[in-house]
Amino acid sequence: MSDYVKQLQRIVKEYRQSGQEWPASASEIARWAIETHRYDIHPPTLERICSRDLAQAMREEYITDPKGRRVRAKHPAKASRDGEQTMLWDDIRTAPRSHMAMAFQLRRNHIVGECRQVKADVDSYNDSHPGDVPIQMVLNFTRDVNELEGWDGLPASEAMEELDETEELEAVA
Repeated sequence: MSDYVKQLQRIVKEYRQSGQEWPASASEIARWAIETHRYDIHPPTLERICSRDLAQAMREEYITDPKGRRVRAKHPAKASRDGEQTMLWDDIRTAPRSHMAMAFQLRRNHIVGECRQVKADVDSYNDSHPGDVPIQMVLNFTRDVNELEGWDGLPASEAMEELDETEELEAVA
């Protein structure tokens, strides 16, 4: 964890300890941190913030491909530059296959990591509340993705019916 993240976490802790309203929005905490001079931006931090915001802006840029699909335009992939590991962004329309293969694998790994974390969170919550009905979390997204895109060009409702039949046949086999 970076020193900057630790600083932000310390600010949140101090905000709570100071008796400010809780729960609170990030904006309320930020306003308090700035007013009480707990948050001070130095040039390296300013660069990190700008870098983070640029990356977010690139993540949010979408184009429509020739088949009418809405796809992300910019994708990051790990690379070595000047002997250091870094993330380089490229455009899906011009990036080489090697860049895109790594970018897609990184996104998949991120999703797996998020799923692992939500599972740990749900398991911990359920263990801490044994008298409640456990929260169930399904981490297989095949049906969700098929439903959102309309399986094999079928309307989503027909695709789901066909998927249900396929699953029933697989269960019997």
